[in-house]
Amino acid sequence: MTDLVPRQSLAMRLRNNFLTGLVICAPIAITIWLTWSFIHWADSWVKPYIPAHYNPENYFQFAIPGFGLLIALVLITLVGFLGKNLIGRTVVEFGDSLFNRTPLVRTVHKSLKQIFETVLKDKGNSFNKAAMIEYPSPGLWAVVFVATDARGEIATKFQSMGKDMVACFLPPTPFPTAGFLVYVPRDKIVPLDMSAEDAAKLIISVGLVTPPEKSLQLIQGEEPRKPKKKG
Repeated sequence: MTDLVPRQSLAMRLRNNFLTGLVICAPIAITIWLTWSFIHWADSWVKPYIPAHYNPENYFQFAIPGFGLLIALVLITLVGFLGKNLIGRTVVEFGDSLFNRTPLVRTVHKSLKQIFETVLKDKGNSFNKAAMIEYPSPGLWAVVFVATDARGEIATKFQSMGKDMVACFLPPTPFPTAGFLVYVPRDKIVPLDMSAEDAAKLIISVGLVTPPEKSLQLIQGEEPRKPKKKG
């Protein structure tokens, strides 16, 4: 019987094996490199401020990667704990008042503080919902992250025009950390069932990494398949 499947050449098999190995090794290597780089970056910022008699590297005579990062996490947690009581709040308010009285510095400080408070304290509503909007023209769709409802003066202006607007973050591909803010009418936003993490993967991979099957079915307007009953 004739073999209907053409045999691959040695070069083709080597190429396929190399690509398979690359798919397996590249994500692992990049993850390790990014993690190691972040640990060293945190250590380089924290270790110079640790007193010598508290630094275990002076006793063991070798570097301990991640020790500076661990100290930073402990200190941040301790500051958060102290900031909840009366004395801690008083110290924090005094520090804020000093920053707010300093020209130029107060603008940066207020902006950063507002961003962190919005993102970290408003976890239920900020940047954890993915959606689609028609952009840059009707018929073309882009994936966005829903930030929050329009607030302040912007909300007042929109209300005077009879519009209910939502702030959305439109990330570019393949670097979703850079992007720009757009205000979109609420009825023009198409919510997605996929998580923000899945949406980020979709954007970074230029559409190559697709979300779970259930999300894809909802995007395409299909109902999730129900398991057949036995019997």
